[in-house]
Amino acid sequence: MRWTKTLTMVEAHAEGEVGRVVTGGVLTVPGETMLEKMNYLNDVDDSLRRFCVFEPRGSAQMSTNLLFPPSRPDADAGFIILQGDRAHAMSGSNCICVVTVLLETGIVPMTEPETVVKLDTPAGLVTARALCHDGKCERVVLDMVPGFVEHLDYRIDVPGLDPVTVDIAFGGVYYALIDPKQFGRVIEPDQARALVDIGSRVHRALNETVLLNHPTEPSLNTISYTMFVDQREDGALIGGTVLPPGRFDRSPCGTGNTARMAVRHARGEVSVGDKVEACSIIGSRFNAELIGETRVGDRPATLTRLSGRGWIHGLHQIGVDPTDPYPQGFLLSDTWGDAFDLLL
Repeated sequence: MRWTKTLTMVEAHAEGEVGRVVTGGVLTVPGETMLEKMNYLNDVDDSLRRFCVFEPRGSAQMSTNLLFPPSRPDADAGFIILQGDRAHAMSGSNCICVVTVLLETGIVPMTEPETVVKLDTPAGLVTARALCHDGKCERVVLDMVPGFVEHLDYRIDVPGLDPVTVDIAFGGVYYALIDPKQFGRVIEPDQARALVDIGSRVHRALNETVLLNHPTEPSLNTISYTMFVDQREDGALIGGTVLPPGRFDRSPCGTGNTARMAVRHARGEVSVGDKVEACSIIGSRFNAELIGETRVGDRPATLTRLSGRGWIHGLHQIGVDPTDPYPQGFLLSDTWGDAFDLLL
């Protein structure tokens, strides 16, 4: 081979959501902090994300996590999430994938029955407790970054839809939470295509009109995802996060449920100490617990603890031959939908 670039990957998923981890081939990205590195990838040079995420080396139904030495002394590793539209600041399922890969490949030493791994993310420090047995990381418990509410019952006109009501909250990134019953829909696999279309429309309309005001970090003032939210008869929460360019998160979604717990606390539906199960559209589950209250700048905020499982399912390398006509990949609407204006 005569590749001009080679990246080594460990493939992993957390409760069904693929979050592969780059363990070799990326030495650094400009920036002193994870947030500065993320902003560089989004605002200055997007070529590495496209190389990893776009076809033929990537696909819409996955994330790629870049590992870095931590930029803060109280962390064990730093990482940034690359997805179809941009680099993102935080993800619970990707944290679970990263911790599982760090421990099961020996990058960070595993201690049984519990290993604490502190992750430096663009959204802040995330403390993970990995429950380990016989060399396997069996469950990852995450103390998420604080969540807070931006808008409750925000109404917006969306082309092709009646006026839509959403709650907007931060859980590491900003979410718009949507009750699917507004559209006569439920969160089930056979509804996924229709819900993705609705969620994508709402997402675009919100980012054109809504004003966000993160109290400490203006560069996070973008709604990253919409999330459909409902509750099962057994009391378990069910949610479906729509990720650009238009597909469902296969996991229950960590940052989404952090935002959702902040909204439920603001409505008086949960109190500190309450625990819930959070289900995904494919039936996989996270456990969520409201563990405290805090503040972010001048905002009241909540502290959520989430846990879920991750599995390594492959090892591979990607690269580019100097004659390859697609060194940064390509998109087609059969897979990536009508999102070219967002992704290119």
